[in-house]
Amino acid sequence: MLENSPKKFSLKRLFQGALFLLVATIAAYFQHNGAANSDDLSALYAAQANDVLVKFEADVVRILADDNQGSRHQKFIVENRGHTVLIAHNIDLAPRVPVKVDDVVIIKGEYEWNDRGGVVHWTHHDPQKRRAGGWIELNGKKYK
Repeated sequence: MLENSPKKFSLKRLFQGALFLLVATIAAYFQHNGAANSDDLSALYAAQANDVLVKFEADVVRILADDNQGSRHQKFIVENRGHTVLIAHNIDLAPRVPVKVDDVVIIKGEYEWNDRGGVVHWTHHDPQKRRAGGWIELNGKKYK
């Protein structure tokens, strides 16, 4: 028997390595492909993705106070496929969306990861025209 034969990897370690590579690949894809469209917010959250263009339908579950520091933002929480995310809609650049709890909205904006589920911003036009404009649709009307 050879004394220096390589140790055999256990099936568990092989699985852990494969899972790590899968998560790293997904994270790299979302972090470097800002033009990627996704409506699966839980996958973006798991990948800790940033700067991802998203378009998705969601239920409004909570209305928060406006953020009036700097540019004013309307804030509310939506739920998509069991995943909650904060919406930060700039009301200095776009009209306020008259949302209430239980409304269904369609949102196009930019997803940014955080440990609370993420935030979607740029839900309005870009005055400098450097990125595609986003919007929030409620009852067939787009607010952008």
